Amino acid sequence: MSDAVLERLQNVYGAAADPSRAAPMRAYMKDKFPFLGISSPARRALDREVLRGAPKPDEAGLADIVLACWALPEREYQYFACDHLRRHAGLLSPAALPVLRELVTTKSWWDTVDALAAHVAGPMVAAHPALLSTMDEWTAPGTDLWLVRTAILHQLRYREKTDRDRLFDYCARWAGERDFFIRKGIGWALREYAKTDPDAVRAFVATHPALSGLSAREALKNVGPAAGSPAPR
Repeated sequence: MSDAVLERLQNVYGAAADPSRAAPMRAYMKDKFPFLGISSPARRALDREVLRGAPKPDEAGLADIVLACWALPEREYQYFACDHLRRHAGLLSPAALPVLRELVTTKSWWDTVDALAAHVAGPMVAAHPALLSTMDEWTAPGTDLWLVRTAILHQLRYREKTDRDRLFDYCARWAGERDFFIRKGIGWALREYAKTDPDAVRAFVATHPALSGLSAREALKNVGPAAGSPAPR
């Protein structure tokens, strides 16, 4: 069935390709990937056509489809893979971790990494807490920066279930990193948690001067600094 879904996917997407849209989409993504030129709303409608009548995949079949999509050149196929994984995240056991790692570290950019972090890694870790040790490993010094971003963002949708100490530890470990996507990811993760515990985020920012201005501004964007603390630079 994986082969059948993949063949149908290529046929349906290929017929909907729009070269006039593909060029600006590619430019928006810094010319990193070719595009077919299918907008997100149109693509998701096409996905329903592709999957109509297809049985629910098992974990192995799911891995086959997403890895095959990752091997195709146009970016829309990777978006299909991310959405397909999100729909079936409940199927994923710790055995799927090497697949997730491959997706995060190949054809890497924020558009797929962020979806994988929040909607795949996050549910996997919530369902299998033993994977927390992997998130810890992914934030160790010298790790691929996209794995670091994934670990920092994996609790993005946890809200009150967020492991605050772990989130703050990851952000503190990488506070001095100059990479834009790490600095932005730290700020985003803290800003989301500030919706649950604004005082804790204010206090964390106030006591961690190594945080970049970008991270601090993003973290406090909706809640402001702690009383008596200066606004982020």
